[in-house]
Order: sequence, then C-alpha cells, then structure tokens
Amino acid sequence: MRPANIITAVADILAGIAITTVFNGTFLQSWSSILLLCVSTACLYGGGIVFNDVFDADLDKIERPERAIPSGAISIKEAAILGTVLLSLGIILAFLTNANAGLVALAIAFCALVYDQWAKHHHFFGPLNMGLCRGLNLLLGISIVPAAINNWYILAIAPVVYIFSITMTSRGEVHGGNKTNLYIAAFLYAAVIGFIAYFSYTNGRLLWSLVFLLPFAWMIFKPLTKAIAEPIGKNIGLAVKAGVLSLILMDASWAATFSSLYPALVICCLLPLSIWLSKFFAVT
Repeated sequence: MRPANIITAVADILAGIAITTVFNGTFLQSWSSILLLCVSTACLYGGGIVFNDVFDADLDKIERPERAIPSGAISIKEAAILGTVLLSLGIILAFLTNANAGLVALAIAFCALVYDQWAKHHHFFGPLNMGLCRGLNLLLGISIVPAAINNWYILAIAPVVYIFSITMTSRGEVHGGNKTNLYIAAFLYAAVIGFIAYFSYTNGRLLWSLVFLLPFAWMIFKPLTKAIAEPIGKNIGLAVKAGVLSLILMDASWAATFSSLYPALVICCLLPLSIWLSKFFAVT
C-alpha cells in the first residue's frame, strides 16, 4: 500500500483545502469534511497501489520478487479483495463529504485502475494517466468547497506534469535509463516550480512560497542531477523516491500561496513522517 506515499496523498488534500482558504476561517466547521477527505485519499491511493501489484504479479516474480504477492505474503485473491475494499471505501467517504467530492473520487479510482491494467505499458499515456490521478487528488481537496473546483481546476496542471515527469523517469529504475528522459524531467520540474511561483507572485505570497519551493527544488534536483550523470537503476530509483516524497513540499508551497504559513507548516510536518515510513516500506 506504500504508506510513505499515502502521506503525500494526504498532503495533496490539505493543499487543495488550503487553496479554498477554508483554513483561514471555517476550519472548525469543516473538520469532519477535512477528516473524511484525508481518509478517502488514503484509501484511494492504497487501493490503487494494491491493484498495481495485483496486475503486475507475474512481472514482479521476475523483477521484484520481494514484493508481497510474489513473496507469498498475500495471495492475489486476498490482495484484490483488499484493493476493492479500499477503493470502495475511498469513494463512499468522498460522497459523504459532498457529491462533487464523490465524483472526483470515482474519477481517481477509474484512472488508477486504467493505469494499473493498461496505461502503464504506454510510454506517454502511462505517465499522463498517473499524473491525472495526482491532479484529481488535488481537486479532491479543493472539492471541500464544491464551487471552488470551477475556479481552481487549472492548478491541477502542476501535479499532472510533475507526476508525468516522475513516472517517465521511473521507467529506467530496474534496468537503467537514458539521459534524454532525465533531461526532459528536469525541464518539466523547472516548469512546475515556475507555475507555482507565478501564482505565488500574483497573490503577493512569493516570499512565503519560496520558503518551501526552494527546499522542494533542492530535494528533487540533487538526486536527479546524480542520475543524469550516471543513469543506472539505483540512482534513478533514488531520484524517483525523492520526487515522490518531495510532493509534500510542493503541497506546502500551494498552501503558503493561497492560505497562510500555518497550514503550510502543518503540511510540511508530514515530510519527516513520510521519510521515516520510507525506511520500512517501498516508495516505488
């Protein structure tokens, strides 16, 4: 279920909520919806990852025999049941928040299953599909105020492009990659940072956003630079891992851009937890 990654999904939700400025004034009235959406995204992400391993069971016997299914820790049937329960629960919890949130959760579950079964094998549509899952996840947080989706749906471009880059990079994690993909990823990373900085500047919050954007840039570019210099599987894996975990800093920068420093700091505090969990559970 990738517990460390699930924490980053929760960070997406909190960032989306911060974009609606709920944290600025109606936090106490909205705490139940915030909790429902956080648990919903945890279930959706966990369910999607479980089905990823279900559909990849035969390939994992060769490439990743240590994973739960090929190692015999759980059967394919048990994993499929777990994934179904998680996805269903995620959708139900979102609908309990509001109808718009439920529809976004349905879209996330659909995109996750499409990726797991088919899209992952396509060089372009696979990364794009995975990016859509993250973009929709940000919208799931924004959906706490249903009307806000119409105002801020464009912001989903950032996680779509960012996760597209990470997924494209991860193609070389097992057997090594090529430098062209890594250079493209570096360009797209820079574009995402510029996209967030633009909104921070127009909102008069650039200074606060940079508190999180600069560590974000350092965290993603340091391992990526090493992978470009030596594109072997190990280095690419570390670059992918850093890219996933640093999503929390990107989310914190969104919060600083649209809300205040306090929710951004709360989101940022999830990073040590995610890094700690990554020491015990696989991220990629």
